[in-house]
Amino acid sequence: MQIDLSNKTALITGSTGDLGRVMARTLAASGANIVLHYNSNEAKANELQQEITALGRRAITVQADITNEGQIYGMKEKVSQELGHVDIVVANAVIQYQWTSILEQQVSDYVSQFESCVMQSVYLAKAFVPAMIERKGGRIIGINTECAMQNFPGQSAYTAGKRGMDGIYRVLAKEVGEHQITVNQIAPGWTISDRDRANHSEENIGYSSNVPLKRRGTDQEIANAVVFLASDLASFITGAYIPVNGGNVMPAI
Repeated sequence: MQIDLSNKTALITGSTGDLGRVMARTLAASGANIVLHYNSNEAKANELQQEITALGRRAITVQADITNEGQIYGMKEKVSQELGHVDIVVANAVIQYQWTSILEQQVSDYVSQFESCVMQSVYLAKAFVPAMIERKGGRIIGINTECAMQNFPGQSAYTAGKRGMDGIYRVLAKEVGEHQITVNQIAPGWTISDRDRANHSEENIGYSSNVPLKRRGTDQEIANAVVFLASDLASFITGAYIPVNGGNVMPAI
């Protein structure tokens, strides 16, 4: 069975990141035109644009701070002018910071996680969902994390931000479902990316030994889940939090 996203346009925030770049390539390989959002890595964004246009797809790069409402709307305007409407929004970008205990964590780190997880999701919804409502369809896909279920020491700011994001997505799914817009989340585990391959750090027995499938997942496996949720195969799935982590966390009924 072939997933066909021809004539669809997908926006991926954080397209130049370890997971985002594979999502962009995979969505493009499935037929979608791509909006490559980046914050600072313009060179990687341009490189990805060349890759995607070589596949025969249309692709544009857009720089924006995803914690700034005005810049999100600016991104929307550029996309509207150059590609038209967006059918698929993937909220992948997140601010990186140094993890430590709650007592040691800087308050600014909690703010950054709230802004990049919760407010990014709100801004993207406000900017792109109204046009989806007019067209009676669309896909919103948030990249969450297994950490939201683990609540391990040191994860507090990240977990708080992603659990807040979870609340936004579940409510949004109920608010826009009547318009045939699906809203779902993918929760990756500790995923192998190009960085691991370059450093030969793919294996971590301490982590993998607790995973039912006894291995770490790959960036491609995360991207495959994104493409599935973006497709018509997932047309009756909404409000879901889907771990893609080999069973390392399992939501209960």
